[in-house]
Amino acid sequence: MNVGRKFFELLIISILCFSCGGNKQKKNIDLTVAVAANAQFAMEAIEVAFEEQTHKNIEIVIGSSGKLTAQIKQGAPYDVLVAANMKYPNYLYKEGLATTNPKVYALGALVIWTMAENLEMTEDLSFLKNSSIQKIAVANPKNAPYGEQAINALRYYDLKETLNAKLVFGESIAQTNQYITTRNCEVGFTAKSVVLAPKLKDTGSWIAVPKTAYQAIEQGVVITKYGTREHAEVAQQFYDFLFSTTAQRIFQDYGYTKPSIFQ
Repeated sequence: MNVGRKFFELLIISILCFSCGGNKQKKNIDLTVAVAANAQFAMEAIEVAFEEQTHKNIEIVIGSSGKLTAQIKQGAPYDVLVAANMKYPNYLYKEGLATTNPKVYALGALVIWTMAENLEMTEDLSFLKNSSIQKIAVANPKNAPYGEQAINALRYYDLKETLNAKLVFGESIAQTNQYITTRNCEVGFTAKSVVLAPKLKDTGSWIAVPKTAYQAIEQGVVITKYGTREHAEVAQQFYDFLFSTTAQRIFQDYGYTKPSIFQ
C-alpha cells in the first residue's frame, strides 16, 4: 500500500470515529445523548446549533441503536436516546426506562457506497453478484436498523442467499463505513446522511437504494428515565429542539426526510 493511500485511510477513519466517545474537552457536561451511528454527522451540526442557542454543553455517544439500548437497560447514564428506528425507543418506553412517548424525528435513507473507481452500480443491486466484488459491508441487522433494512433490500431483489458468503457485518454503521472507506470491502450499505456529510461527500461514489426495496426507516427519540430524574429541563430542551425548524433543516441537509408530523 502506498503512503498516500494509507494517509487517506487514516484520515477517513479519524473522521468516522471523531464523535464516538463524545467531546472530552468539555469540562461541564449538561446532557449526555446516545446517538445511532447513522446520525453522527447530522448530530454534530445539531450539537453546535443547540449549544449556541441554549449555552448548554452536550456530550454525544455514538453506537448502534441496539447496543445503546442495551447499555441504557444496564444503567448507562444517557439522558436521551436518538435511535435509528422506533423499535428501541418503544422498547425502553414499555420497559419503564423512558418517560416520553417515542416520537419520529426524521426518516432515513439507505445507499450503496464504494471507494472503487469505475464500478458501475445499478439500482436493482444486481452488480453485487460481479466476481470483482468479494466483500459487501453491512451493519449487523440484530443491532443496527440500517443493517436490517439492507438485508430487506437484498431479499427484495432476491439476492440474499446468493450473496450470503460476501456479507461482512460491522457492529454499527460507523464500523461498516470503516470497512468501506479502507477498502476492506469493495462496497457496502450505509446511511445517506453519511455520504452527504461535508467531511465525506466527495469520498468515493454512491447510489440510493430504491425506497420500495426496504421498510421506511422511522428514526425515533425518547428521554430516558435517567434523563428525567437527573437533567429533566435540559433533556426536554434538547428533545424539543430536534423538532425545531433549525434542527429539521439540518436533518434535511443530511438527506433525511421530515416525518409525517410536519406534513
